[in-house]
Amino acid sequence: MTTAFDPIDLAGTRLANRIAMAPMTRSRADAERRVPTQLTAEYYAQRASAGLIITEGIQPTAVGQGYPNTPGLHSAEQITAWRQVTDAVHERGGRIFAQLMHAGRISHPEVLGDGLHPVGPSAVAPGGQLFAGPGMKDFVAPRELSAEEIRETIEGFATAARNAVEAGFDGVEIHGANGYLVHQFLATGSNRRTDEWGGSVENRIRFAVEVAKAVADAIGPERTGLRISPANTYNDIAETDTDEIYPALVAAIEPLGLAYLHVTEPVAEVRELTLALRKQFSGTFVLNPATEGPTGPEALTLVEDGTADILAYGALFLANPDLPARLRAEGPYNTPDPASFFGGDHRGYTDYPAL
Repeated sequence: MTTAFDPIDLAGTRLANRIAMAPMTRSRADAERRVPTQLTAEYYAQRASAGLIITEGIQPTAVGQGYPNTPGLHSAEQITAWRQVTDAVHERGGRIFAQLMHAGRISHPEVLGDGLHPVGPSAVAPGGQLFAGPGMKDFVAPRELSAEEIRETIEGFATAARNAVEAGFDGVEIHGANGYLVHQFLATGSNRRTDEWGGSVENRIRFAVEVAKAVADAIGPERTGLRISPANTYNDIAETDTDEIYPALVAAIEPLGLAYLHVTEPVAEVRELTLALRKQFSGTFVLNPATEGPTGPEALTLVEDGTADILAYGALFLANPDLPARLRAEGPYNTPDPASFFGGDHRGYTDYPAL
């Protein structure tokens, strides 16, 4: 019987176990230069016993930033700064993928600075507010991307992927979940376009597919993963055809030979769709399962019964940097403390896992 503690070959990259550290926003980068710091290197190195670390969301372009103090991969200085992180993880025998996250409309001019304005598939403002540094701010309507700008954005993902490899990452994960730009193109509530990038299922999956193709062409499909979250309403996302659009998306990316598909379940009711996508996708299947509270040791059976190849843990990894060892020993576990959202104790005991 396969267990979560067994090694696995991830499209040519050997992982020591099948326990992944899920991507979680940290907001610890230098505020002006958007570069990771020595604290970032220490944080990820502490968790290098994960089979795979997937980093916090990293903006591929300046306008892709969604929150204060998040890092980028679009400047030479950022590439150099990330090298200290990847070196620290590799020195401890770990493997680390950079999650490329374009926030799209989930941003604010005060976060972006430099006269930039959030962009999206359509000029539809999300409901709610976000923390913009000085305080909470209402979301604004994004500027609708032109067809030319969409192509430039796709190339921005590819360039950031090349930068990630230059910075020493083992690969990248495209963030197509949780209401950010790729997800915004998939969802009818945020994508009101009538051109080739909107309307039909085929058109709404086009952006995700083209980003995946561009990144795979840039660094190799064996270094490329995609994260999705079917039926997730986070960040004011409204999907009207979840059971149709995600099988279509997976069918379209299947020929690319991506390293993995990472599914995040917002609610237990999507398990049937998860299992269908698992059957449909021939590559490695990573699952962040729907649970009440932080994913715990009981989820390990999802690897044993074949529901997933790799299990992604979030909050429990923050409070327990040596989580694989604790899972194998059946505890004890530190309890995640949501008292601190941005930053907090570098050991993770007071961090809150933003999505």
